[in-house]
Formats: sequence, C-alpha cells, structure tokens
Amino acid sequence: MLLTITSTTKPATDLGYLLHKHPERVHTTRLPFGDAIVFYPEATDARCTAALLLDVNPVDLSRARKGSPHGAPLQPYVNSRPYIASSFMSVAISRTLKTALNGRCDSHPDLAEARLPYEATVAAVQCVGGSDLLRRLFEPLGYEVSAHEQLLDERFPEWGVSPIIGVTLQGTVRLSELLTHLYVLIPVLDGQKHYWVGDAEVEKLIRYGENWLAGHPERELIAKRYLKHRRSLETAALEQLLVDEAAPESLEEPPEETAPDTEERLGLNEQRVIAITEELRSRAAGTVVDLGCGDGKLLRALLGERQFTKILGMDVSTRSLEFAADRLHFRDLPPMQRERIDLIQGSLTYRDERLSGFDAGVVAEVIEHLDAGRLAALERVVFEFAGPRLVVVTTPNIEYNQVFGMEDGVLRHKDHRFEWTREQFEGWASGVASAHGYTVEFKPIGPIDQSHGAPTQMAVFSR
Repeated sequence: MLLTITSTTKPATDLGYLLHKHPERVHTTRLPFGDAIVFYPEATDARCTAALLLDVNPVDLSRARKGSPHGAPLQPYVNSRPYIASSFMSVAISRTLKTALNGRCDSHPDLAEARLPYEATVAAVQCVGGSDLLRRLFEPLGYEVSAHEQLLDERFPEWGVSPIIGVTLQGTVRLSELLTHLYVLIPVLDGQKHYWVGDAEVEKLIRYGENWLAGHPERELIAKRYLKHRRSLETAALEQLLVDEAAPESLEEPPEETAPDTEERLGLNEQRVIAITEELRSRAAGTVVDLGCGDGKLLRALLGERQFTKILGMDVSTRSLEFAADRLHFRDLPPMQRERIDLIQGSLTYRDERLSGFDAGVVAEVIEHLDAGRLAALERVVFEFAGPRLVVVTTPNIEYNQVFGMEDGVLRHKDHRFEWTREQFEGWASGVASAHGYTVEFKPIGPIDQSHGAPTQMAVFSR
C-alpha cells in the first residue's frame, strides 16, 4: 500500500521540512495493524519524492479484529486490505504526517502556507464507482486526475476493468490541503472503513472538511460514504457544514426502492451499478436505455464512460426523474454531454416507440415492483417491441434474505410484490429468452453465501 508525494519547487528537498521527515532517513511508525514507513526514493534540488509505505501485518490485523464474525477465520489473512489504499492509509497519514496534515511547519511557516505544485500517486485504490467517481471527487478541488485502470485478466477481456486502479493527482495546493483531501477521500473511494463509525467520525469530517467540503458538488455522497451510510450521522455532518444554509433538499431522497438498510451496509447498489456497467462495456453496447432508471445512479456511471454515445433514462415516477436530473446536474451539462443523454417519463407495461433502436436495455431492480399479472406486458415491451440485442435484468434473491436475518416470507422492501429464488428467476428468464429469440446467462452480484447464493441475481439476455 503506497502513497507518494512529489515536489518540483526548488529547493525541492524543502518537502522534508513540511513533512517533518528528513530525506536522508527512513522513518518507521508502529501502528496497531502494521508499520508505516516514510522514505525518499529521490531527493534532489529539482525533484523530491516522499513515499509512505504501509505494511499491513495479517497477524496484527487478526488481533485487532477479535470481534470478527465466527466462521471466517481466514478473513484477516486473505483479503485486499494489505494491498490497496483504504481507511488504513488514512490512519497512517494522521499518525505519521500529523503535523503536516494540520498545516504546521514552525521552521518554514511561509512554506506551509504557500500553494505549490504537487503530484500525489496512490499505487492502488479500490474505487467503487470507477474513474468517473474519482474525477467527480478530486477535479472540483482543482486537481488534474489520471486514473490507471487495467483489465481484471488480460486473457479474458470480456471480464471488464478491475475496480482497483492507480491514481495520480496533480495540483497547485497547500501540502496540508493535499493531505486532508487524501485523508478524507481515500475511504470514500473505497466505500469501507476498518473501524466503528460513530460521532467521532462526524467531528473528523467537519474538522478536515471545514474549508472545502461545504462547497463540493458531491458533498452528500462524500458524507454518506465517509460515515458508512449512517443517515443520522450524515445529516448531522451536513447540517454543521451548512450552518448558514437550510438543510439540502437532496438529503430527502426518494424512497429507496431497491436498497434497504441491509443492502446499503453491503454497498449492493454500488456493486450493481459496477456489474451492469461492466457488462454493457464488455459487450460493446454503444446506446443504452435504462428502463426504470429511478434517481439516476446507473445513468451517472454510464455518462462517465465515453463508449456510451446515447443514453436514455425512463421512469414512471416524475419525482424520481427530478432526482435523477439533480444527480446528473442535467441542466448544467456541457453541450456535448447533454447531447448524449435524455430523461423521459413512461411506463414499462405500455408500448413506447421512444424505446426502440438501442443496443442495450437495462431493467435493474424493477420487475419485483410489478404485480405478477403485469410481467407479460413488460416482457413484450422490452423483448418484443423495443427488442435491443442485449438486455440486463437484476432482481433480489429471496434466499439470501436469511443471511440478512430476515424472517421467512418477509420481503426487502414494502413495495416489492414478490421476490424470487434463484430457481424461479432462472425459470422465468429462460422462458422469456426462448419466447423472444434470446440466449441468457446468469451472474451473481454481491457476496456469495455457500447455501443461499448472492443477494442480487442478474440475467444477461443477448441475441
């Protein structure tokens, strides 16, 4: 797990004063889960690079997780935490570079206040939302962002791009600002934290976001992810940040029809968006219609991919479309972006000529909201009348509800008319494929339980 910061302002070795770490020494700090090591791979008048290497020890990680769930004894040893930047890296920044993080440099106070050109590189971070999310978080802060993506496996390009990417940021900022942005946003990219999130985390977010978070266009998303989707904490943080403003209307989101609290804790909505986007990307879809687009989470991900030249979002709810427009900053999109995307109101159970001519259609977490007697109408609208060559359908797997601790027969959302087992969903999808000339593949989304499968099931129809 590696973070590097490079300065080219002569004498570049002044970076050592700012970080309170001498370039000619190796500095090691012992942490509860391993060692944080600061060293300088290069240190000249023209260019100086400081590296923070975090060496996570699985044994220490295991000891720190005494309360981990029974039945996962290898989890502390077999996971991605030692290799990708996450909340562990934020802890390392605060423990090893605390004085620089707080903007203090007693020997060179003018240097600490100066806005200088820096380059920061994070070797690997799990970006749940892809390079689009990365840019939405860092570009408003004035950084030039480079995302170094790679295929999951070069032998199987159809598997798509890995969510683990390398990140390079270039910007003219105070060093304390750069460290603050990394401290807050690295866990936001990852979407996880390795420790309990409570009121103390609200205080940290307020303290380190004081001078920039209130004006950030993604402040709600940052608060939500930083505080691990705990709505009460998120609201408290935003109310304090926006002390001179009314609470933002965007906090009052439309009713979550596909991501109840149990699913939010697993980040299932993000995983669904990633899985669907990768499926569309790997199958060379250029034009996509999102049927039942809701508040636009998938639309925003698609808009961030240049491959998708025409995107249409349709929903029966005008209120959801308003939220989608706000999420997309629809009215403020640059002309070239605005030409690529549109939103329309309509029903999936009525034939609509506007849905024709697309390479792919997406029906994500929609069918379970229909009465069983209306499914035949949806099938004709999507597979017969619209007839894209590719259709992606996702729906909850009711078998997995037991993993959530739910009682038999209880559905995940009060608006669900039904939820299917894997056998029921595969039977329905196979019948639809046969009737309309498609082939179908089934893929899981989310953590897989040996007995109950994955929380979300996905069918990919193609012809």
